Amino acid sequence: MKPINYSVQESDTLYAIKAWLPENVDAITIGKLGEFQFLKGYYIYVGSAKRSIRARVDRHLQVDKKKRWHIDYLRPYLQTQAVQTYPGTEGECGLFQRLMRENKGTMPVKGFGSSDCRCFSHLFYSSEEILLK
Repeated sequence: MKPINYSVQESDTLYAIKAWLPENVDAITIGKLGEFQFLKGYYIYVGSAKRSIRARVDRHLQVDKKKRWHIDYLRPYLQTQAVQTYPGTEGECGLFQRLMRENKGTMPVKGFGSSDCRCFSHLFYSSEEILLK
């Protein structure tokens, strides 16, 4: 099932997935990163795909699948609300930082989605509604 707001442009290389966690979850194992508590609220995950961005996003939206990316471990608990893609001009890390800053987010898990860069995380949390733009 696609989220209510699903906007994917094939020429884009960056994406943000907005999801809602309806209740606190005390312990979710996120691959080799370990076990973490996730609070009720909104989460944004930012990623990139140099090709086939629609296929990458659609895979992230699936619940039952082999776990490959950090988001795959969290996905079964989330209600996906929106997907937005972006041109690659900001870069994955720049897009993440901008969206987190604009939404006053916090990073709940060190290393989440950022194993190929120096960022603390590519997942942020907010108890308040998050806007993708």
